[in-house]
Amino acid sequence: MSEVKTVRVELAERAYDILIGEGLIARAGELIRPAMKAGRDRVFVVADETVARLHLDKLGAGLKAAGISFQTTLVPSGEKSKSFGQLDNVLSDLIEHGAERDDLILAFGGGVVGDLTGLAAGLLKRGARFVQIPTTLLAQVDSSVGGKTAINSRAGKNMVGLFHQPVLVLADLDVLDTLPVRERHAGLAEIAKYALIDDPTFFDFLETNAAALAGGDKPSLAEAVRVSCASKARIVAIDETEQAERALLNLGHTFGHALERANEYRPSLLHGEGVGAGMAMALRYSVKLGVCPGQDAVRAERLLNALGLATRLSDLGGGPYKPDELLAHMAHDKKARNGRLTLILARGIGQAYIQRDADLTPLKQFLVAEAKGG
Repeated sequence: MSEVKTVRVELAERAYDILIGEGLIARAGELIRPAMKAGRDRVFVVADETVARLHLDKLGAGLKAAGISFQTTLVPSGEKSKSFGQLDNVLSDLIEHGAERDDLILAFGGGVVGDLTGLAAGLLKRGARFVQIPTTLLAQVDSSVGGKTAINSRAGKNMVGLFHQPVLVLADLDVLDTLPVRERHAGLAEIAKYALIDDPTFFDFLETNAAALAGGDKPSLAEAVRVSCASKARIVAIDETEQAERALLNLGHTFGHALERANEYRPSLLHGEGVGAGMAMALRYSVKLGVCPGQDAVRAERLLNALGLATRLSDLGGGPYKPDELLAHMAHDKKARNGRLTLILARGIGQAYIQRDADLTPLKQFLVAEAKGG
């Protein structure tokens, strides 16, 4: 068994550990037990249906080995489960089975289940405690860390939510063995994001190990997950509720979320695929604005391609993507302030910055050129 790596998220009395390694789900009871309140011997598992079919038996055995019983609520796979309807289903199920504020709720699935469960836990009796057990690469390096929880609404992605930190994150690399290749590549987009934000050394590592990462090499993935989680933990500790620096973690997301919404969140475009293309677009737009060297945008695009990600609108699933529609969706992004659009752009690799009050005229021209394949 490989060494378990620990990353600490420093948030004073709400600090918690991210454990990264192999075999963690089989040891879940042992690892979760210290976070349980005295006298509690039951947890509540909210699980993705597909994940439950593949891994719930292992999780259950790990819990039972530590004398912990559990109640399970299943959630349909896919982005459409981040909805008011599913939130109501999860909360009703938890309440009917007697969940209380001092109980632990386990989010067992990818980012959708993590976001949904975290929000449900935050709302349940004004705040129950929860553990993230992310089962996709994307969730392990992004959505499971930092306490952002949300569902989607008619107005857009992640518009209804709150900040609610977990008490523990278990990132078991073994579950990635059952992850479809496309999902693994989508997760690599979020890993590349941390390098592009402020870590050129990590970017060099990703370039050197791109083939291994795309192929699922465990040692390479373990290091990439560790660095990514440490990067996010550092930013979250500085700016938990995204008032300043944490907004940098949205590199590629304003473009990416617009693409997802234009595609009506269909499975033909995964979140990580939208983010990957969105990051490439953000760097190309930075070049257009004259703030980023063209060779840096090309280098970033080559890395994303090597990680198995499309970086041009014409190569993305879904679509066609219309400039006016994308611009309208971007204008409704939750990072907008007083009707002004905020973009995360880059002055180069590892030099992301926040552009507030973005001028929409050059942005629309850029989107038109992108749609034409420019």
